Amino acid sequence: MRILVSNDDGYFSPGIAALAEVASGFGHVEVVAPERDRSGASNSLTLDRPLSVRRTQNGFRYVNGTPTDCVHVAVTGLLDHRPDLVLSGINDGANMGDDTIYSGTVAAATEGYLLGIPAIAFSLVRHGFGHLDTARKVVSDVLTRFLARGSDAPLLLNVNIPSVPLAELRGTRLTRLGRRHAAEPVVVDTNPRGQTIYWIGPAGAARDAGEGTDFHATETGWVSVTPLEMDLTGERRMDEVRAWLDPSP
Repeated sequence: MRILVSNDDGYFSPGIAALAEVASGFGHVEVVAPERDRSGASNSLTLDRPLSVRRTQNGFRYVNGTPTDCVHVAVTGLLDHRPDLVLSGINDGANMGDDTIYSGTVAAATEGYLLGIPAIAFSLVRHGFGHLDTARKVVSDVLTRFLARGSDAPLLLNVNIPSVPLAELRGTRLTRLGRRHAAEPVVVDTNPRGQTIYWIGPAGAARDAGEGTDFHATETGWVSVTPLEMDLTGERRMDEVRAWLDPSP
């Protein structure tokens, strides 16, 4: 088993070190991660400049690009083998609901999936990497089940882990993505040169967080596992759009 590990917090993150350590018990691990925090980078590729790859003393490689760059470069030319599995994380903070659209953690896993490789994104819900030992155990359990599933079709999973002691974890639940309210307003400030600058505001509160959602699961002590799809086609609106594209009876 050849496993590629990446993230969006950067190659120096405690989360990626923990993920790589646990993954090494399942196969040969290569780490290719961003050189700095690229949270919120989503699925962006760097196309306006070349990328460089460097290696740290512990063997991790880092790229001056996005999480998607890291996985794309690794799979399409950097590594001398094709990974059997792509793992991303363990992220410092949740990636649930609408956040998955912006998440660099999920994007790294998604790039592996789009390249035909099974992939899993792992996130620890609260910032600060508290209870990272709980996340390690969850990663090990999920990988054990995932690798025993016996399917040839690539699968993309988004896993969110409550930041609680292992003894307080209630188990694992299959979930769907919840939804958030609109983001808070931007924060307007002035830089030292007197120019107006804008900080993106915090994410809005959860609005669809009922039972069955990732928000509800993690809030009540369950690990949330959500299968993701990348087909953005609005199937429910096809007839509506067809009607005004082709108004003939």
